[in-house]
Amino acid sequence: MTPPAWSDWRPALDGARLIGTGEFSWFGLRLYTARVWSAGAVQDWQQPFALELIYHRALSRDTLVQASLDEIHRLAAQPLAADTEARWTKTMQEAFVDVRPGMRITGLYLPGRGCRFYVDGQLSREIADPAFAQAFFAIWLDPRARDPQLRQQLLGLAGNP
Repeated sequence: MTPPAWSDWRPALDGARLIGTGEFSWFGLRLYTARVWSAGAVQDWQQPFALELIYHRALSRDTLVQASLDEIHRLAAQPLAADTEARWTKTMQEAFVDVRPGMRITGLYLPGRGCRFYVDGQLSREIADPAFAQAFFAIWLDPRARDPQLRQQLLGLAGNP
């Protein structure tokens, strides 16, 4: 029996290759390894890509959602409308799970369409909201990302370990 086409992000990125990888630590605690996969350049938001996070620590869904919202707020050009924030919060709560060491969440960015989230290779949620998708992936890829070195590594612009 063949698994459904939506059970993994790879079929949506034909010819994808590893663009970059890096580690994210917070106050000396290694939280996750991040990897970006794409068939082309990722810097202009016109190319689909996958951002894979492999967790090294247990984190609750609520922690992941709140950290994501905090960064989306920090990077936003203007404050989010209350209804947008509520919708995006609900979307992330439905897409994310409590993570344990070794688990992976992969976000698939689909330009102009939105994104999909996969938990350990299984589709968790598809989100048909291009504004959310760009705001979410900007957490790692925007020039103002909290960890500029990780951004450089993920975009293949710096040496990777």
